[in-house]
Amino acid sequence: MKRITLFAFVLLTIAATNVQAQHESNEAIVRDFISAWQRLNPSELAGYFSEDGVYHNMPSAAVVGRNNIEQFIAGFISQWESTDWEVINLLADGDSVMVERLDKTVVAGSPVNLPCFGYFELSDGKIKLWRDYFDLATYTTALTAALAN
Repeated sequence: MKRITLFAFVLLTIAATNVQAQHESNEAIVRDFISAWQRLNPSELAGYFSEDGVYHNMPSAAVVGRNNIEQFIAGFISQWESTDWEVINLLADGDSVMVERLDKTVVAGSPVNLPCFGYFELSDGKIKLWRDYFDLATYTTALTAALAN
């Protein structure tokens, strides 16, 4: 009986360690993804998504599929000179990661700063779903001002 109890304890410990490692891994993946935006490489960014991943900028329609996500990202960053996303808060629980951030982007030499909240669901080390919440008027106003200069 002691052997069975010890064996069960070891299995539970291993399972708990694996779950903890996956949680930490999902947080690291999202942090790496956020950092990757500085390179402004749509192919690299799309590579973080699963083949059937979903990217949903909440003011717009969802984009489904890694290739479509790559094209979508390429389209909206085409005028960006640089970007740096500051993580303000990050919460990770299992396959879910939530990030409050300030996206600091430069367009036509002018800052376009945008407070955002991103919700990520991950599976097998890839982003399965990313919903990004922000005020579209804040972005378009700053973008319009930047392009007018």
